Amino acid sequence: MSGRTHRYEITMEWTGNTGAGTAAYRAYERSHQITAGGKPPIAGSSDAVFRGDAERWNPEELLVAALSACHQLAYLHLCADAGIVVTAYIDRAEGVMAEDGTGGGRFERAILRPLVTLAPGGDQARALELHHTAAERCFIASSVNFPVDHDPEIRVARGAESAAVAG
Repeated sequence: MSGRTHRYEITMEWTGNTGAGTAAYRAYERSHQITAGGKPPIAGSSDAVFRGDAERWNPEELLVAALSACHQLAYLHLCADAGIVVTAYIDRAEGVMAEDGTGGGRFERAILRPLVTLAPGGDQARALELHHTAAERCFIASSVNFPVDHDPEIRVARGAESAAVAG
């Protein structure tokens, strides 16, 4: 499978022209819509601190979401291959971006905090190890130029109780 390439096409349409276009910085909305064939649209804007709509997804949130989703998908695949049954997965991911004073900036880091629940009898140590492998295999994390840290917690369901191991 090495050497294969894949294409991802989307359409980004600015929907924030309030009648004057970009005649002035405060004269337009940052609203946009992201679409891809056969999928529901994503309503986007800039972050509210940059005159955006706080009720819409902003590019920074989408980047953190892409990192989280990519890690999750790689991890679940590895668990399935290893015979580890995951019954729940939730990640409270965070990205840190700093402005540089020139009107630009960059992400300094992201941290993924997956909380994974395994079926009773699940191998917590192996499940924790697989987070490291998933991090190495995530296409998105491998493509960014800032650190993507991981702080996973693994729980094994035991009826109404669960035991936890943190990474």
